[in-house]
Amino acid sequence: MKGKDTKPHIGIFGRRNNGKSSLINALANQEIAIVSDHAGTTTDPVKKSMEIPGIGPVILVDTAGIDDEGELGKKRVAATLNTLRTIDFAILVVADNIFGAHEHDLVAKFRDKEIPFLVVHNKSDLAAADETLQQRVLEQTGEKVLGFSALNRSGVGDLIRLIRDRMPESAYRSRSLLGDLLSYGDVVLLITPIDIEAPEGRMILPQVQAIRDILDNDCIAVVLKEREADAFIRKMNPLPKLVITDSQVFLKADASIPKEIPLTSFSIMLARHKGDFDTYVKGTPAIGTLKDGDKVLILESCTHHVSCDDIGRMKIPRWLTQYTGKKLHFEVVTGMSDLPADIRDYALVVQCGGCVLTRKQVFGRIRPAIEAGVPVTNYGMAIAWVHGIFHRAVAPFTGHAVSQEDYL
Repeated sequence: MKGKDTKPHIGIFGRRNNGKSSLINALANQEIAIVSDHAGTTTDPVKKSMEIPGIGPVILVDTAGIDDEGELGKKRVAATLNTLRTIDFAILVVADNIFGAHEHDLVAKFRDKEIPFLVVHNKSDLAAADETLQQRVLEQTGEKVLGFSALNRSGVGDLIRLIRDRMPESAYRSRSLLGDLLSYGDVVLLITPIDIEAPEGRMILPQVQAIRDILDNDCIAVVLKEREADAFIRKMNPLPKLVITDSQVFLKADASIPKEIPLTSFSIMLARHKGDFDTYVKGTPAIGTLKDGDKVLILESCTHHVSCDDIGRMKIPRWLTQYTGKKLHFEVVTGMSDLPADIRDYALVVQCGGCVLTRKQVFGRIRPAIEAGVPVTNYGMAIAWVHGIFHRAVAPFTGHAVSQEDYL
């Protein structure tokens, strides 16, 4: 399941043949999911896009039945449960007044991952939710059951209203990347190398996101390559309120930008916006304690063609090896692929900025490492650490600059 969209993700869960795909079609008022009387038609999680008034664009995730059977069925159930890492809101679809162990286990998983949810009784045109079911669900989940019929679209309006009322605002209302650091008319200088990893004719997503956020805050974005930074900064008037650089040219930017001007990177900006910033700050010093034979896990959220000097697969491993002087072993997991079975095998986890993920997806991605006590850092923070400028790179977001030694 690739985390390729930053819109809110709504997961549709339930047993086979409870009408999950039909519910999606009823919500969207069009045939966007395959429907069949044969149980198990949906075999893998599938994303569908639609618009919900009051929220905006959302992604509906159609999942396989949680009661699937056999060896292949177990794999489908595992894939369904795996989507919980990416879900902002869940709809549990029941039918025929059945609410048993499968549903109870799902609710427990929703709560464990802090996913708000609704319980919908589908096929109410055939058999309405009876009083026994209503009482059982209320006792076990604290939720009322919403009657629904995908066949005649009965209950669609109520379901959309409940989704709108219960969806956390944080899932669809973006926080500003930089708004709390800027005032009207401030200038922000963006240093954006154009190298082999830059898509031809385009800028990378974090750079575009930064430019838009700067403009949204009624400020001025100045964009240039690292080669022009020295000359331009000498004649800038007024001086920039903040400089954001690509992490790969941190050293060059640190040398070019006067110390009194705050400097950070696009990756660290994203770490504060949608990652666990405090955990990254605490985890980064573990770089200095790495030993021969330690394993480092690199989580790269996007999938792309690997260049000869790829930052996640090539540059970060090289910089960490050079900094520590140790023989380290690196593994890379891309997209939202499964993490290794035992995260405790790793001495450090390095998460990318997560520009293509939601905040919920980033937190879900690094949660196993945090719970296992494995130090977690971020691309930008790790690069700043090995170049000796960690203190300067995080200072714009911590509100104070301290020496790197204070973190040891």
